[in-house]
Amino acid sequence: METRTDEIADGIFRLSTFVPEPGIVFNQFLVQAEQPLLFHTGQRGLFPLVSEAVAKVVPLDRLRWITFGHVEADECGAMNQFLAAAPNATVAHGALGCMVQVDDLADRAPRPLADGEVLDLGGKRVRNIDTPHIPHGWDADVLYEETTRTLFCGDLFTRFGETDPATTDDIVGAALEAEGFGAPTALTPSTAPKIRALADLDLDTIALMHGPSFQGDCNKALLELGDGYASLLAAAS
Repeated sequence: METRTDEIADGIFRLSTFVPEPGIVFNQFLVQAEQPLLFHTGQRGLFPLVSEAVAKVVPLDRLRWITFGHVEADECGAMNQFLAAAPNATVAHGALGCMVQVDDLADRAPRPLADGEVLDLGGKRVRNIDTPHIPHGWDADVLYEETTRTLFCGDLFTRFGETDPATTDDIVGAALEAEGFGAPTALTPSTAPKIRALADLDLDTIALMHGPSFQGDCNKALLELGDGYASLLAAAS
């Protein structure tokens, strides 16, 4: 395996590793700024590849923030390995997630983020948006980088297979098809409205964890994804 690095927006780097089994890409995103930020760490086993890729863009001792969408191995499994390798880094996550999990799991005390709180990275600004149970995990959140209008959305829009770094093609159909693999998304009455609300953001790029970064009509894609989950909920009911 190898980790590929691509700049998908100004100072936003996609670090992507295709894992043949289960046949999916695992992506991390590095925000280059005065205080560099990493969104997702990958699993512990991917740490050598991912940390090497990070270090080619930003020296590990300059890494300031480690963030993720929710507590799960592929999102934050290598969290403590990065904390050990990056002595100036702090984990930042939603306040609920810190209280119920990260306070105990992280080797250094995390920075809890309130809903809507902004981290000024110096040249970049990331806003925390709580999205409980979307797609799964009550601690789930997304991050919105305001200067490049990039949404780091965790497991939303998951698709299987090896992909190009970026696309303008439809990403909704593949995401709804991926629901057949274990039904990963929590279908509740708030699922569709919360996803549709993200379409109110001014977006140029949706940075997928499992798939290509989307640079088409982002607002339309979010609305259609919300409609798709509303239909799945109605069918399940």
